[in-house]
Amino acid sequence: MKRYGQILKIVPGKEDRYKELHAAVWPEILEILRKNNIVNYSIYLKDGYLFSYYEYFGDNYEADMAKCAEEPAMKKWWEQCVPCQKPVDAAKENEWWAQMEEVFHMD
Repeated sequence: MKRYGQILKIVPGKEDRYKELHAAVWPEILEILRKNNIVNYSIYLKDGYLFSYYEYFGDNYEADMAKCAEEPAMKKWWEQCVPCQKPVDAAKENEWWAQMEEVFHMD
């Protein structure tokens, strides 16, 4: 299992819409994530930033994420979410959610 932490900005004025979307995540989105080895997924909002945390139990992260991206339901979900988001300044080229470095963990 590998833990992932990521950060993204929220577009000012879109906080309520983003919360509304995630208060009722489509069941097919949850199934796609589970099917592609993502569990224990949380997103937090603070001062214009979104922080996500999840655990990945697969053996080919890039392939599983590519499978998620090809799902029609996921594409429709992102059509709803992306207008609420923007990358942080430190994001790498073509990186939406910027990967964070884990510096501490306690079980």
